[in-house]
Amino acid sequence: MTVLRPLVILLGLLGIWEIVVRATAVAPYILPGPGRVLRAVFDNAGLLLGNAAVTATEIVLGLLAGTLLGCGSALLIASFRPARRWLLPVLVVSQAIPVFALAPILVLWLGYGLASKIAMATLIIYFPVTAAFFDGLRRTEPGWLDLARTMDGRRWAVLWHIRVPAALPALASGLRVATAVAPIGAIVGEWVGAGAGLGFLMLQANARMKVDVMFAALFVLALFAVGLYSLVDRGLRRAIPWQVEDHGEMSP
Repeated sequence: MTVLRPLVILLGLLGIWEIVVRATAVAPYILPGPGRVLRAVFDNAGLLLGNAAVTATEIVLGLLAGTLLGCGSALLIASFRPARRWLLPVLVVSQAIPVFALAPILVLWLGYGLASKIAMATLIIYFPVTAAFFDGLRRTEPGWLDLARTMDGRRWAVLWHIRVPAALPALASGLRVATAVAPIGAIVGEWVGAGAGLGFLMLQANARMKVDVMFAALFVLALFAVGLYSLVDRGLRRAIPWQVEDHGEMSP
């Protein structure tokens, strides 16, 4: 049932898409039908896979870099009060600047290769990971901390054995959000300037009025994004078995 439900949803969405295309008689160069898009996927499989590999590399490396940087920042902010006073305002102000506006600057500084796209994905991922993990660290059950002080627990021991495990469910929520938004950074970076990737392919297809290829690239990107999210979500569920959650909606 776990596998059947997404398949039914996908087929339902494709059916609605086909009905809309037929009912409105919209031109294929504006909105191609799902059949035309699927043919474009198979006809351009090699081209799509090659560009998808580039985009996937950017997303995964950006996710890893953003997670490591975000976790490190959250630990630093939670552990040292002076760092909290200096870094928290910087963290908040950084979100006032649209990350997308930084894409041209990153491409100018880091070039048209992977580096600028990875940096873009890292910036988008950084805030939700940092904010979620820091919130979890500072919301540790007070009774656990009181017990640790009563037993003369050292500061670092309390951090690693009590506060961090207690904050992992919050970190998991941040990682799920980060995984969902990670493709945005890579694609926007490719739109600004790139020589390969699904975003680059979409721009090229749009310029040549190959709308079916553009939708095919978007379809491949969506499949990868959903697959990556499912993989991360399943890994987090296994890594944090004590996380409290309602499984009612997931039951068959």
